[in-house]
Amino acid sequence: MPESDRRTRSKGCGTISATREARPAGERTKVISRTGPRRSESVRLAVLNAADDLLVERGFAALTIEGIAQRAGVAKQTIYRWWKSKVDILLDTLTDDAREALRWQPGEGGSAEEALAAQLRRVSAFFAEPAGQVLRALLGHAQLDEDTARALRAGFLREQRALDTAGLREVLAREGITVDDSALGTLVDTMLGPLCYRALVSGAPADRGLIDTTARLTLAHARALSATQS
Repeated sequence: MPESDRRTRSKGCGTISATREARPAGERTKVISRTGPRRSESVRLAVLNAADDLLVERGFAALTIEGIAQRAGVAKQTIYRWWKSKVDILLDTLTDDAREALRWQPGEGGSAEEALAAQLRRVSAFFAEPAGQVLRALLGHAQLDEDTARALRAGFLREQRALDTAGLREVLAREGITVDDSALGTLVDTMLGPLCYRALVSGAPADRGLIDTTARLTLAHARALSATQS
């Protein structure tokens, strides 16, 4: 996507979604919600942006519906009409923000290894942004709350894994590498595991050496798996 077409909103420590932008208060766009009745898009954006901001500023434990309502300039009852909890709001912000940030661009780069490295750089950058903080907060809470774990796995994580699987398959095809679905799932784990460990366990960003090595090893593993299945 051309840089001029990307719509991002600056944050204290990064930018958020190219697909979500706060609009002037008077600009109201009606959309159909998942539950049926119509709601204001400007209200939805205000709530999602407020949740992003407050999570970064205060952390997950201190994030409340009351605080989100106050920051967004809407009534608490309005929020509860569309979301059951702060977790539901954060799941919506995560889906919005990740759509562009984690989008695969398999046609880029001169080789499959370069394309994999480019995608890993996007993942690493995402973890460092406010949207990545939302993901980290939800993953942490999911370890303690089964409802959050189910919602996260059935929604965002399942959908993103499908995108990662399709993106990796397309990149491997450029090198004539084909593997079955089980092996492809293993390769997705191989590719993303080191970056998730850095972000969620050590808290350190993935440096270029880790990214390049992970891309190279993932591709080597793919070639080995392909050879055994041919």
